Amino acid sequence: MTSVTSPPLVPPAAAGQESVPPPRRRPLLRRGGLSTMLILLPAVALFALFSWWPILRGLVIAFQKTNLITTRWVGIENFERVLADPLLGQALENTALYAGLALVIGFPLPILLAVMLAEMRRARRISSFLVFLPTVIPPVVSILLWQVFYAPDASGLFNSILATVGVDPLPWLQSPSTAMLSIVLVATWGASGSTTMIYLATVLSIDSQLYEAAEIDGAGIFRRIWHITLPQMRGTILLLLLLQLIGTFQVFTEPFLLTGGGPNNSTVTLLMLIYRYAFIYGNFGQAAALSLMLAAALSVFAAIYLWLSRKWSK
Repeated sequence: MTSVTSPPLVPPAAAGQESVPPPRRRPLLRRGGLSTMLILLPAVALFALFSWWPILRGLVIAFQKTNLITTRWVGIENFERVLADPLLGQALENTALYAGLALVIGFPLPILLAVMLAEMRRARRISSFLVFLPTVIPPVVSILLWQVFYAPDASGLFNSILATVGVDPLPWLQSPSTAMLSIVLVATWGASGSTTMIYLATVLSIDSQLYEAAEIDGAGIFRRIWHITLPQMRGTILLLLLLQLIGTFQVFTEPFLLTGGGPNNSTVTLLMLIYRYAFIYGNFGQAAALSLMLAAALSVFAAIYLWLSRKWSK
């Protein structure tokens, strides 16, 4: 015998009650959309003028030989000249060295500071203020301050400290072996404050019951950090790692003001080379070509990194 399924029962409508049709969506312009678009129009226009227009203009200049007065189309000649420049390899090596040192020194420091601040109870506010203070100071002012610290004679702060233990003054910014490390310390000091606050917000958002359960099981502070804090911060760590790597390959202010690319071009970075092409050699086409190649390389790196991070998160 075949079973016959009856249709689902629908409760009858109440007496005197009619079915109400769903409300119609009003057009966007009649819901205040026109006024919203008019308010956003100046901001969108300014963003397009100062962000997208320079990008599009740079794409065109990369295939031109121009000093912004006379212009001549040269095709891929600018790219060929940039790739044939012997200083490009050294600038790429210096930038990679800076990124590596910043990754070793500057990346774990904000995580450590955030964990320490999260463990504080009474002095967390004043400690957070002191950690964030270098971010408030303008970069140029902080770099000029660090130039006094790095003075090569005994008047410098660091050399005066070394003199108390009998160590001769060191040429911090005047030696190729210590110049890049000195620049990384300055950049780490100036940028770690904001990153620490992001990590601190992530740590404070972790469920406290996880730590309470770990304490009941007898886990110490290091085991709680390793098995609870760091896994819960994984998404933030991966994102900020990508942003730091992209930012380190675009470093310019610190080496430009501290060393000017010296000594012996040991601190010339890719952005400093772009600056020299444009404002010293007067060839904006080569500057745009190198900028375009750097942007393309960072885009490919970011895409691969995001793909790997999604794969690791699964």
